[in-house]
Amino acid sequence: MKLVTAALIERAGRYLLARRVTADHGPGGWEFPGGKVEHDETPEACLVREIREELGLDIEVAGSAGDVVYPYGTGTIKLMVFHVRITGGELEPAAHEEIAWALPVDFSSFDLLPADRAFIETCWPGAGRANG
Repeated sequence: MKLVTAALIERAGRYLLARRVTADHGPGGWEFPGGKVEHDETPEACLVREIREELGLDIEVAGSAGDVVYPYGTGTIKLMVFHVRITGGELEPAAHEEIAWALPVDFSSFDLLPADRAFIETCWPGAGRANG
């Protein structure tokens, strides 16, 4: 099982979503930014590295938001999602073709990758619903 991290980056009640250029699972799909954990790093270190590489931001991991196991056709992943704080850098997407700041109520209007959608349904019930 591959370990994958994702960041909940919040600004004024909106969360950063990023649309992939290409990917193993869902080219063009929207996701909470992050990446695969390498064999020699912790999930938190992975997330700091990936957000720096992909978005140009320095972050501090504030705590776990939850995790889900999701079976893609090419293998199962464990998506570990963390609350983070921006501590520096400039937002400059390098691995995504588009970014958006979205309210949780608007998540359903994005073509989210399946594991990200599963995280919302499992760990963040109410997000993506107008009455949630």
